[in-house]
Amino acid sequence: MKSDGASDMKHNVLCAATLLSALGCGLIAGVFFSFSSFVMKSLVKLPPTQGIAAMQSINVVVINRWFISVFFGTAIICLVLAILSVFRWQTPGAGYRLIGSLLYLLGTILVTIVYNVPLNDSLAAVDPTSANAAQAWAHYDTTWTAWNHLRTIAALAAAAAFTAACCRAA
Repeated sequence: MKSDGASDMKHNVLCAATLLSALGCGLIAGVFFSFSSFVMKSLVKLPPTQGIAAMQSINVVVINRWFISVFFGTAIICLVLAILSVFRWQTPGAGYRLIGSLLYLLGTILVTIVYNVPLNDSLAAVDPTSANAAQAWAHYDTTWTAWNHLRTIAALAAAAAFTAACCRAA
């Protein structure tokens, strides 16, 4: 049975996009895992003035082309894969691609935009030397970290779903 060159090309592009999503989700999961497993734990061991100042700096420095490219680039690929999965449901791994895309888009991107970024913005307004800084820091730590755990799990689960899609399509 001869293969169709156009079909092979579509398959290869779909596989490459799925692999890129798996890698991007895994990379983002690793970044978030770092914060959940040791960065935040280290920062809260510091005096609140230092912990707040360090996190304020991290929240500024993280807005760089490398992180933003992976974070939102993966989201763009996920959006494309979600749409393709719906319209090409018969393609092997389509269900895994859709699940992976939704996990990343909702559990990572949406949670970041709705919860973590507003918390970062509120922390940016805190004067680390103010009387209420310690209370603001304690609230930030527990709330931000809880949402970060969710982002970590969602990104890791998305990476696993994309990996399963790659295996299914092979």
